[in-house]
Amino acid sequence: MEEYKFLLDIAIILAMTKSFSLVSKKFNMPPVVGALIAGIILGPVVLNVVSPSDSVLNLAEVGVVVLMFQAGLETDIDELKKSGIPAFVIALCGVLIPLIMGAVLSVIYGNNIMESIFIGVILTATSVSITVEALQDMGHLKGRVGTAILGAAIIDDILGIVLLSIMTSLGGASGFHIQSILKILTQMAAFFAISIIGGVGIKKFFEWLSTYKNPEIERHRRRVPVFALAFCLALAFLAEVFGIADITGAYLAGIILCRLPERFYIYNKIEILSYMLITPVFFASIGLNVNIHGMTQTLIIFTIILCVIAVISKIAGCGFGALLCKYTKRESVQIGAGMVCRGEVALIVAQKGISVGLLSEVFFAPVVIMVLVTTLLSPIILKMLFAK
Repeated sequence: MEEYKFLLDIAIILAMTKSFSLVSKKFNMPPVVGALIAGIILGPVVLNVVSPSDSVLNLAEVGVVVLMFQAGLETDIDELKKSGIPAFVIALCGVLIPLIMGAVLSVIYGNNIMESIFIGVILTATSVSITVEALQDMGHLKGRVGTAILGAAIIDDILGIVLLSIMTSLGGASGFHIQSILKILTQMAAFFAISIIGGVGIKKFFEWLSTYKNPEIERHRRRVPVFALAFCLALAFLAEVFGIADITGAYLAGIILCRLPERFYIYNKIEILSYMLITPVFFASIGLNVNIHGMTQTLIIFTIILCVIAVISKIAGCGFGALLCKYTKRESVQIGAGMVCRGEVALIVAQKGISVGLLSEVFFAPVVIMVLVTTLLSPIILKMLFAK
């Protein structure tokens, strides 16, 4: 019976994450908060009724790959072009300042240089899904500030993925040696060259598949998301072959397909699989891995400072970038506040760091708490800043 226990574990995870997500919505909080809390309750922190077995962890890995594929599909290339240089400057400042502040904090606490830089990389992440929802409610999504936040968030994602790929590739290296860095950059260049060249052919195949005339057109159309998911998983595997994070390949797969006429159809069909099974398992698995019983007073203080830095660094970094691009002081602070939420992106980065040995499990609980704090604070800060 033990070999089939994973079925019961998944059933419990799905029921709990959905229930707590509904409770989160009742309090105007994003569903991801409820799913995280459900995982924490089911794990060693509270009930300890579900253990992260190989089956659950493998399903969670598929979940994170699909999540990043969806993020790539949602990338608006036209929005990116429209935002242009200001969005790039805002994103660059919003990556550099959190990276430096996070790394300095970690070094002060006695961590080695690799782990310190990786904690900085976690703080560079931005998840604007909650910001978008808050701005929509207030009617500011399509304004000057909303456009800047969306454009900067897209570039922030790309910069974060590049940083993550470099760090995970260095995970097995002994440090920042010139040979190691050159090898990684060569591998990344080869991967992106193969992916982009092959992606042109893949895109043409999908365009043909989308417009192919068939008497049973709807049945034929349903094959498109299946091929898209297969392409996503294949590119994620190829990324790992080149020593790059699998989520980089998944994200790139989404970007390659994001301008297809069928992209919304692909997204909606994959969203069903994601929503019903693999994404809840991923978020719950993060909660299952949290263990606060070993948190010392020093680690609690570290967590509090990490949360403060997470908020201040994004507002300061993105706000400074916005000021450089001639936004007003008020608009600059609003843009910075819109980039505060770390959400699922930081969780994905942290999970990947643990899997390659760049992040100690001791620091996983502080990261999860930081994600919860920034996710809860982001819409509150925005509503205060946009209040007339």
